[in-house]
Amino acid sequence: MYQKKLQEDIRCPLEYGLGVFGGKWHSRIICVLARMGTLRYNEIRHEMGNITDAVLTSTLKDLIADGIVLRKSYDEIPPHVEYSLSEKGNSVVPILQNICQWSDIYYKQEHKNSLKFCRKCCRS
Repeated sequence: MYQKKLQEDIRCPLEYGLGVFGGKWHSRIICVLARMGTLRYNEIRHEMGNITDAVLTSTLKDLIADGIVLRKSYDEIPPHVEYSLSEKGNSVVPILQNICQWSDIYYKQEHKNSLKFCRKCCRS
């Protein structure tokens, strides 16, 4: 995993939060796991649709490092790994739902049509 040379200069709690769940794929993975529960890698990839293996692997590692996602490995052949949201990860879901609802309201005002709900974590 990429290691930054300098420590991030975070001066606001919002910056920390957006750094943890604000990425394009971070929030979508959180929403998939919130809706579907514990999943294996290929199940997450299938739900995500257009994500590459490299990006999914990297994003899962980031979410695990931030304590948002739990990774459980089973000592079996073939290897069996499952991913689920931690308590910290579950606490983010209502925030993402609110952002989703807010975005739909203001997108309608600016573009005269609605966004299609992804139905991963948004309440329709």
